[in-house]
Amino acid sequence: MWSVVKSVLAAFFGVQKDAQRREDFEKGHPVAFITVGILMGLVLVAVVAFVAVSAAR
Repeated sequence: MWSVVKSVLAAFFGVQKDAQRREDFEKGHPVAFITVGILMGLVLVAVVAFVAVSAAR
């Protein structure tokens, strides 16, 4: 599971190596990547919202 999280983080920042991306597509389970991606996206939105609300005070 850690490799999925690491791959999704690398993809979020755009620094994933081509070899790692190919390995993810060949050996990874799409549902795991989709689930982790959605969860990380929600966390990102929550953090940005928290920072915006904190800055507005």
